[in-house]
Amino acid sequence: MRSVEMFSGCGGLALGLARAGFDHLLLVERDRHSVENVRHNIARDIQHIGHWQVHSDDVRAVRWGIFKELVDFVAGGPPCQPFSIGGLHRGEEDARDMWPEAVRAVRQISPQGFLFENVRGLLRPKFADHLDWIRLSLTAPDLSQGLDEDRGSHLIRLREREADGTYRVIVVKVNAADFGAPQKRHRVLFLGVHRGAAPLVEPPKPTHSRERLLWDQYVTGDYWRRHRIEKPPRQPVNLMDRVAVEALRVAGREPEGLPWVTVRDAIVDLGEPGCRKDITNHVLQPGARAYPGHTGSPIDEPAKALKAGVHGVPGGENMIAFADGSVRYLTVREAARLQGLPDDYEFVGSWTENMRQLGNAAPVQLAEAFGRHIQGLLSKARRPARKAA
Repeated sequence: MRSVEMFSGCGGLALGLARAGFDHLLLVERDRHSVENVRHNIARDIQHIGHWQVHSDDVRAVRWGIFKELVDFVAGGPPCQPFSIGGLHRGEEDARDMWPEAVRAVRQISPQGFLFENVRGLLRPKFADHLDWIRLSLTAPDLSQGLDEDRGSHLIRLREREADGTYRVIVVKVNAADFGAPQKRHRVLFLGVHRGAAPLVEPPKPTHSRERLLWDQYVTGDYWRRHRIEKPPRQPVNLMDRVAVEALRVAGREPEGLPWVTVRDAIVDLGEPGCRKDITNHVLQPGARAYPGHTGSPIDEPAKALKAGVHGVPGGENMIAFADGSVRYLTVREAARLQGLPDDYEFVGSWTENMRQLGNAAPVQLAEAFGRHIQGLLSKARRPARKAA
């Protein structure tokens, strides 16, 4: 299925969708460092990436209409800073709010479907009307805002015409760890499918769970045996986890699905930074230290959500916290694994710059799970109906 992507960053969302069967005709990204990394890996002919075309430009300059009839799907991650917990919270008043451009791309291309990703801060009550405006604008992209019309008036018109919209759109709050990413990354996804392609749109079901990880760690002990840890912790440090473990023991029934993937699961075969010459970007960054509120990601849990860290990383999300209480910075390769990028995806430039890009990326595992789900929805629509016997 042919697609285009806007705000593509270093390619996490694009790679996940490519693994799910989407064929990207174009990626658009303004940040020159991200473009440099993507082009570096295009030149290296990395699987799923070698044929990409990346356009280094502001999306507002792109004429999306040339892709009408050529493209079936649109994806992207509009800048999250207007809605991020750590930002200025200005929403639609922030000049970086690019949701109108996402809507414009859908309007001009008229794809069969789309997927957009953003931070969960967008779900805060402060942004309720803007969230509704985004959802309804994607539902009825042809009902555009007039030149002299304010956002409130446009929202009223959109609400009146919701039932006649071109797309079925759902807003899904997700934790990437529930879909196999070794990272507790909470996001909101806008999934839309053309009304003519699917009578009903539902999100995919999670494949991984915290409960199954706790079962493997503290009920059966399989997790520790797999990692050859001789003296595992007897119980979780976190009180809520201890309560959950006791409930699992009482129930005596193995939870369905797969366990959350931990930091240890994701990086164990890399070894210490610098010990492997066959893997790039696995270099020690010195100077990490823990202090109150800056504690790093426990190695036997999914990591905290990586952050871009433009003004620092106050929660220590760029560090690993080991069982003995020590900490160190994640290497770029380790952070890439937390985001699902393969070891042959090389990063150029500084540790700080590459960690910023990875902090902005969408987890490949999450994108692939939703991509496969959307492929299933659209393939059902394309399948001819059986004739009655």
